[in-house]
Amino acid sequence: MQPETATLPPVSAENPRQKFLIAALNSTAIYVLAYYGVWAAHEGSKVAMSRLLHIRGLWDPSRIVYTLADREWWQLAVLGVYGIGPLVCFFIGVAAFWWYWKRERAQPGLFKLLLLWVAFHACNAIFGALLADSLRQEGSWYVTDWLLRMGNAADVVVALVAGLIQLGLGHLGSVAFLQAHDSHTVMKFANRKRMVLNTLMWPWMGGGVFIGLTKLPYFSMHEALHLLMMGLLIFPLILGCVNDPFDSTVKRAQPSHTAWGLVLLAVLSAVVWRLALSPPVPIQ
Repeated sequence: MQPETATLPPVSAENPRQKFLIAALNSTAIYVLAYYGVWAAHEGSKVAMSRLLHIRGLWDPSRIVYTLADREWWQLAVLGVYGIGPLVCFFIGVAAFWWYWKRERAQPGLFKLLLLWVAFHACNAIFGALLADSLRQEGSWYVTDWLLRMGNAADVVVALVAGLIQLGLGHLGSVAFLQAHDSHTVMKFANRKRMVLNTLMWPWMGGGVFIGLTKLPYFSMHEALHLLMMGLLIFPLILGCVNDPFDSTVKRAQPSHTAWGLVLLAVLSAVVWRLALSPPVPIQ
């Protein structure tokens, strides 16, 4: 009588380490692509308003520099030029998150993650940017300063409130972020620290460095602070994801694969943006 042989479970052909590397590359490409999409909408609307109001300036790969003297500005111009970008980003962010939550979060693929990063970048372009601009008294800080007319103390309070809102939205967004991933390996609660490192920290840091390097020598402190303020969204997301036991994913999860199309599109976006605005484009 032959002894019974134990039946071993099938071994996955995919290497878990490889899955996380793929997740990091895909997430970074999506982070960069979403950033350029939101940044283009923000800066493009700002340029359109500047031309409508006949405000002179230069548009380079990292920022818009106006050449008007201080005495040439008026309230409508300040509110229009510095307020239109955050306003456009508000509608983009709401629309992207609504699309993600109502239509895409139960679907397989990377498009839902792209929508979510668009919403996150739009959030940062409003609240994170306001806090960053308040540190240097530029950009969207002018909107609160000209609207309130109550001095620096009121401006500081508004900036701090904006930072707190960004922190709160980051905490609330952790559930949505967890639902944006398909890989069962990446989603396992036991792998949660590796997940946030590869899909949150690395895109933020690696993507930010990539964006900065592709804009040299035009890369400005203005844009650097905006990228840095994304951390106000990232760190609450990390804490929420690490502590949330949710580890389910879509029923028809696809095997992990490198989205070379998205990687190429992200690189092309950076190259085209740099070439289109170098040398800087005059606004008249």
